[in-house]
Order: sequence, then C-alpha cells, then structure tokens
Amino acid sequence: MISSENRPRKIIHIDMDCFYAAIEIRDNPSLTNKPVAVGGPSHRRGVICTCNYIARQYGVRSAMPTSQAYQQCDELILLPVNMPKYKQVAKRIQEIFHEFTDLVEPLALDEAYLDVTDSAYCRGSATLIAQEIRRQIWEREKLPASAGIASNKFLAKIASGWNKPNGLFVILPQEISTFIQALPVTELYGVGKVNAEKLHRLNLLTCADLQKLSLLELSNQVGKKLGQRLYEQCRGIDSRCVEPNRIRKSLSVEQTFSKDISHIQACSSIINALHDKLLQRIQEVASCRDIKSQYVKIKFNDFKLITAEVASNEVNLDKYHVLLCESYAQQEKPIRLLGLGIHFQAEKQHTQFIPIQQTLF
Repeated sequence: MISSENRPRKIIHIDMDCFYAAIEIRDNPSLTNKPVAVGGPSHRRGVICTCNYIARQYGVRSAMPTSQAYQQCDELILLPVNMPKYKQVAKRIQEIFHEFTDLVEPLALDEAYLDVTDSAYCRGSATLIAQEIRRQIWEREKLPASAGIASNKFLAKIASGWNKPNGLFVILPQEISTFIQALPVTELYGVGKVNAEKLHRLNLLTCADLQKLSLLELSNQVGKKLGQRLYEQCRGIDSRCVEPNRIRKSLSVEQTFSKDISHIQACSSIINALHDKLLQRIQEVASCRDIKSQYVKIKFNDFKLITAEVASNEVNLDKYHVLLCESYAQQEKPIRLLGLGIHFQAEKQHTQFIPIQQTLF
C-alpha cells in the first residue's frame, strides 16, 4: 500500500488568455478579429502590457515598447490600461476558484495555482474540475482560460501553456518521465537568453540532456543555485506547496519617463515623489511587515537595467539618494526608468501537505 506522503498531489494552474485584451474585446465586440493591445502610449514611452493572438502574429509581445509594437503592426489598436476593471473581473474569477478549493494561490490577476487533491467535486478528478472551472469562467465572464493539470506546480504551469489559447493539458504521474525528457531547456525557470545560449553551446538542448549531468557538474556550469533548480526541474521535481496566503517578499514603485533624464540632479524631486508613493503603498498592503533592505532600480536609455541595494530596517529617503548617485556614477547614461523598492524580512510559514484521496486525475 502506498503511503499518503508518496502519493501525487493534484495541482491545477489556470492562466487567463490575453487577460486585459480579452476583457476589452469582450466589452467592445467591434474589436473582434482585430490586432488589439493594452498598454501605455508611445509618446509617453509606454510598453505593451498584453495583446491578443492576432497582434502576436505580427510580432507584438508583452513588455515590448509601444513604439516598437506599432512598427511591427501599424494597424494595432492600442487601449489604455483600466486596472480597476481588470481587478474586479479577477476578483470574480477568484471566487469561482474558491468554489472548488480553499487552496488557491494567485500569482497575478490572470493566473493562479489550485490544489484540488482533497476536493470532492467532479468525483475528485482534477481534470474534470479544471474543465468545469473553465466552463464557469466562460459562462459568467465570457473569457477564455487555459489550464494545466499535474502533480506539482512546475509541471502544471508548463502544462497550462501547452494548448494555448483556451486549451487544457494533463500530465499524468506515469507520463512525467517521458514528458520531461523531451522538454526543451528553454522551458525551465531560470533559463533566459544567456543561460539558454550557454546550455546550447554545451549541447544541452533537452531535459534528457541535463539528466546526464550530476548536480555538481550542472552547478559548475551555471552556478550552485540555478544548478540545483535545473537538476530538480529536469526530473520533474517540485516540492512547493500551493500557498493560499503567499507572503509578499518585496514592494516597489517606479516611473518611466516620457523623455530620458540626462542629469542626476533632475532625479532628486522624482526620488522624493516615489518615496512618498512607496510609503503609501507600504501603509496600504504591508504596514505590519519588517523591512530587510531597500533598493533603487534604474533602466538606462539603452535598456540596460541595474539595481543597487543596502541593508535597512526602515525606508530611508537619504539612502535612496545615495544609492541613485552611486549607481549613476557607474554608467552616466540617460535614464529611462527609475524605481524604488524594499525587501521584507522572511516570515516563517507553516504549510500542510494534503495527500490524494482518489486515483482520478
């Protein structure tokens, strides 16, 4: 008999498809079958928050400067961000999730993990629960959602992107080994452009290739922290629990400038304003948390991003000015974006593993 500790969990990852754009198209059907994006205007150095799949066919992508998006698609319909509306829709979708389980971990407005291991709905079948959640979202909100079902968070998130848009994909426990071996290394967390090129130069193209390396060999190639992460991911291992009350690790505010700032003196009043805004955000969402450090974030006109951090148990305005001056002195290039943030002290969490109750997946 298999002990409950060794039985797989049932994790669902729900990912709303083109969430902001989908809401705008739903509310204005005349936008259907047209390239639509939501983001900031190009004359204010805006970026694309999200876009529909028609726009993506032209090469438009999230986080792309709006000016570049127009170069990719001159017929692009750009809509302003309406965050209050998106938050209201997200709240109603979260309520749907909680009808099936209390173990819901939102990652953002448009995605969440659900642990349905102990859910009695749909005869305990995670697949049927995911199908029903997607049906309910469409019925109540007229919005498409994709879902991934697996025995851990890493695999569930990979699965939710497998049949996008408006799709569902299941990785059964007995299929993990076959699935993961064929998975490209570019699908793994922590493998960006630089690390992907490094792995490819070593002829490490798939998880099957990574599995040939020991933990020590992998760590020697990409570093201890990433090596440990890749060693586990390439074997489909992820022991993280779904955390309904996931604790915020940091908080930040930032501003993108309509024109690059070329003189450090001009940043002084901006730092002061961002400092006030940060204090307000802390009061709103994290007034009881202990602060570990504070940092500045600078993006230059060549899009190079740097951060500088200093230990601090309170938000100190003078330290932000010092961090900015020291960071700017290393580059002395026009500034495109400026941000201030804090990291919080870690808090102890008590999570409970919930074993599977039925064999239905």
